[in-house]
Amino acid sequence: MTDLDTLSVNTIRGLCMDAVQKANSGHPGTPMGMAPVAYTLWQRFLRFDPADPIWPNRDRFVLSEGHASALLWSLLYLTGVRTVDPEYEVLGRPAVTLDDLKSFRQLDSRCPGHPEYRWTSGVETTTGPLGQGVATSVGMAIAGRWLGARFNRPDFPLFDFDVYALAGDGCMMEGVASEAASLAGHLRLSNLCWIYDSNKVTIEGHTDITFTEDVAARFLAYGWNVTTIADANDLDRISRAFHTFRAEAARPTLILVHSHIGYGSPVEDSPKAHGAPFGPEGVKATKRALGLPPDADFHIPDGVPDWFARGIGARGAELRTGWEKMFDAYRTAYPDFADELERIQRRELPDDWESALPTFPADPKGLASRDSSGQVLNAVAKAVPWVLGGSADLTPSTKTRLTFGGAGDFQPGARSGRNLHFGVREHASAAVANGMALTKLRPYWSGFLIFSDYAKAAIRLSALMEIPTVHIFTHDSIGVGEDGPTHQPVEQLAGLRATPGLLVFRPADANEVVETWRVVAALRREPAALVLSRQPLPTLDRDRLAAASGVAWGAYVLADAPRGEPEVILLATGSEVALALAAHEELTAEGIASRVVSMPCWELFDRQPQEYRDQVLPPAVTRRVAVEEGSTFGWDRYVGDGGVIVGMDTFGASAPLKQLLTKFGFTPERVAHVARELVASG
Repeated sequence: MTDLDTLSVNTIRGLCMDAVQKANSGHPGTPMGMAPVAYTLWQRFLRFDPADPIWPNRDRFVLSEGHASALLWSLLYLTGVRTVDPEYEVLGRPAVTLDDLKSFRQLDSRCPGHPEYRWTSGVETTTGPLGQGVATSVGMAIAGRWLGARFNRPDFPLFDFDVYALAGDGCMMEGVASEAASLAGHLRLSNLCWIYDSNKVTIEGHTDITFTEDVAARFLAYGWNVTTIADANDLDRISRAFHTFRAEAARPTLILVHSHIGYGSPVEDSPKAHGAPFGPEGVKATKRALGLPPDADFHIPDGVPDWFARGIGARGAELRTGWEKMFDAYRTAYPDFADELERIQRRELPDDWESALPTFPADPKGLASRDSSGQVLNAVAKAVPWVLGGSADLTPSTKTRLTFGGAGDFQPGARSGRNLHFGVREHASAAVANGMALTKLRPYWSGFLIFSDYAKAAIRLSALMEIPTVHIFTHDSIGVGEDGPTHQPVEQLAGLRATPGLLVFRPADANEVVETWRVVAALRREPAALVLSRQPLPTLDRDRLAAASGVAWGAYVLADAPRGEPEVILLATGSEVALALAAHEELTAEGIASRVVSMPCWELFDRQPQEYRDQVLPPAVTRRVAVEEGSTFGWDRYVGDGGVIVGMDTFGASAPLKQLLTKFGFTPERVAHVARELVASG
């Protein structure tokens, strides 16, 4: 280790201590203990250009133990990472300034308490919920292998990037990390390296009270290469471990690092070092031990920024400019593939992709929306070659397999396949899909709606990060029937709709499915959840009903009173729209003026101008009936005090579908009766 190596490592430690101390909040211990490892990776190995932090073939660094964010902020500052705007343009200003570090964890700081994607350039994914970062990194590694298989050509190795994730004991305890590690081992993702910070301390104390397993043996069983570093301060051994990772051609790598949390501090290796500032005197004492000026806060020694510029800065610039020169030649040799890549990076679609969308003729027997969605998904994926995904072991049920010629399966020996098999791993499925979306592909994953609960943390993060992950859920209601209440979703729709930034679609028929995909495929910064039926839904006759293009507005008038204002409005989603239409016909025959509103996406409807919303739901018409085979929670915002909600306030039951619909009141007769009583009530 050179003097500049030592000085740089201790500068990182000093900045982390000062940031946490000034905020009087945060976690100084992990940044102190892992500074040498992070420094070695960034300064000696990471193929990353601070001047262009989004160039496509960069290595990815994920700080899965996101509570150690001060470590990442210090690295972004010292390496001079530039800011990228929402349109993917690199700006001249730094992503993190010294003032940002001084306002760590404060309002509007670019150095928040945990890394947040799209908020601070250089952050590859939002982390904080432990295990999410490492699970997401698996999706990035899959995307890297897929991009290489599709676009690399002899003399044009466009994609060979590696993915590094720094994880702690908490990440290793979380189930999502185990799910993802198992999948990565099966897929032999040799471009993936997890660095396990084994400091044996969590918030409650030393890990021997709860976590005594042999992690190395577990990962060997997963099919990983495992190497151990006994001393986190030994930069030469750390470098050898990274060289070992790079030489590994058949397995992902776990580098197990025995570190000392709060290295050099008065509270080293104690729980206090994990989650609390050292205090002014503790900071001074630690700085003395590290050879830093004890009274100088946020001190940047002479030579350190230049040292980083000559290391990661120069290496990254050379690699990035070389890649760009290669891509210029690739554009000449393979113009169509180059166009695809440029569209991927801008999150744009092929010009004529919508021409592939089918239309469905009216049919009273109809199709389950999972079946029509499967057909539309195949049409979209055939037109957009970077759409890929799979299911949590439920593809035959969710109808999400890509069946057109050349789609294939993504497996260890077949990296160009577009069908992924996630196994029974719902949480990892969603996190891995997020990782692929962060690499600019258009991924989807699927499962039963009831099991969205298992994936909720990753679904939430897709919305928080504003990335267009597509979450596809089937078996959307008590229509699951005999499987019973364990498989019948009741509260899941309400939970998804409560997630800010997530578009939740429950289409009513095959043509609403088409229009749903028309919206979803074009999303650039929003995730979507498609909620689909197992049972057939009649394909509505659009010659006598409104066009399904109303899906783009979130809700639309599907059928109206023959003349004048309606006396009552029937609102419904999914399978209940046909039910509402049947009730509407019954009411119309009785001379009661009713309107049917299909509401496939609440979130889109709520964004429309007030004028449009008032056209669909006139304020003067207060008699309203909402119908949905799910929780009544939330529907009051649309029906108001004068309305009635026909929904579920209990769990379901195990019985054939028709018996369930009768038991819980989802029949045209019941809906018409409720509407009739509302009108009669004056």
